[in-house]
Amino acid sequence: MIPQWSMVLAIVLFFAMQYVFHVVMPHHKHELLPLRLMMSYAWGTLLASYALLLGYVSRDVKRRGMSPGLWMLMCVVLPGGIGAVVYFLLRQPVLSKCPNCATSIAATYHYCPQCQFQMAPVCGTCHRGVKITDVYCTQCGHDLAQDGSPARLRSYSD
Repeated sequence: MIPQWSMVLAIVLFFAMQYVFHVVMPHHKHELLPLRLMMSYAWGTLLASYALLLGYVSRDVKRRGMSPGLWMLMCVVLPGGIGAVVYFLLRQPVLSKCPNCATSIAATYHYCPQCQFQMAPVCGTCHRGVKITDVYCTQCGHDLAQDGSPARLRSYSD
């Protein structure tokens, strides 16, 4: 789910932080070496994790049919991961394809809005969603075996 470019960027950022803390920054006091090691690993891990998070968001946005440019910009511009938190709070549900007409629809739909293909089992009386293993509707008590549902959606029977 995380793209290759994001993994490479995470590795580069981690090693760049090691370079910064051990080569670029002056280190005249050798008693501060444990602190320098801890800080270099902490900052390297933080930046690498952020790069992996950006990679995940870039893939997940496309999978959910949202604007990739807008969400990547929000995740990069808003500081401290706030953009990613906003993304996870506001993201759209995962879309699925209708097997009959290939229209992208929400996973919660029981029927395709384009071709009326039945995507999930529903009660014949109250038209609410039921599980494929239910014998009776949990909302109205209707016997689901009496419904003329498609064979692929019928509940299991002996």
